[in-house]
Amino acid sequence: MTELAGRPGTSGGLALRAGQFVFAAASICAMASAPGFTNYTAFCYLIASMGLQALWSLGLGCLDCYALILRRDLQQAFLMSLFVVGDWVTAILSFAAACSAAGVVVLFERDAYFCRRDPQLPCGRFEVAAAFAFLCCTFSAASALVMFWLLASL
Repeated sequence: MTELAGRPGTSGGLALRAGQFVFAAASICAMASAPGFTNYTAFCYLIASMGLQALWSLGLGCLDCYALILRRDLQQAFLMSLFVVGDWVTAILSFAAACSAAGVVVLFERDAYFCRRDPQLPCGRFEVAAAFAFLCCTFSAASALVMFWLLASL
């Protein structure tokens, strides 16, 4: 069980962290490029949540690089419990933010027809930001599950 793909200190773990960081940063960029996103709380929450996810992933990605370069083992009980808590918190926050932003986008597009009535509203950018956030959530959920399994196997 300790040879699980995506564990910290391996190239698989680094790939998971890189995916989380790239999609979180892409979601932030897509939302920040949309004028008027600050008028909607769900979109501000998405920016804040993806910012936290990007910082967490970048920090653990740097730790993975350090462990790969120096060939260190990061599977210590204290570190693993810290990784599990951090991964689950960021995964849940990211998923909640992605769902709330997607809900507002669906409201604008399909229910209230704001996007048809107001062509200045950048609904396409809102959709892209929510899609990137969901992609970030998939990497985050995979990482959280790997960390939980590794902690349980210690």
